[in-house]
Amino acid sequence: MQNPLSHTNSTMPPGERHLRARLAAFSLHSQVDSRVHTLPARTAFLSNFAAQVDPEGVLPVAERERRAGCARRAYFTRLALKSAQARRRRAARKNGGGR
Repeated sequence: MQNPLSHTNSTMPPGERHLRARLAAFSLHSQVDSRVHTLPARTAFLSNFAAQVDPEGVLPVAERERRAGCARRAYFTRLALKSAQARRRRAARKNGGGR
């Protein structure tokens, strides 16, 4: 029997690729604690903000954490703004405003 997951992404329709990715994610998270599984990635991601605001590591810990928190909020606010702009452009195209 052929492995149903052996197809390459280039030959798989997007809808099927999406369902297979969901299946893989659900299978993984049914076997491991996702908080533990993603902890190294989250730690690395969040440490980038501290490095961004204090590259030499000279600030007091409390001040570094405060600034890193502000940098993190700015990052996610920037993402939210870009998302809102993209939704507005998509809606304009859908309604014929982008032609």
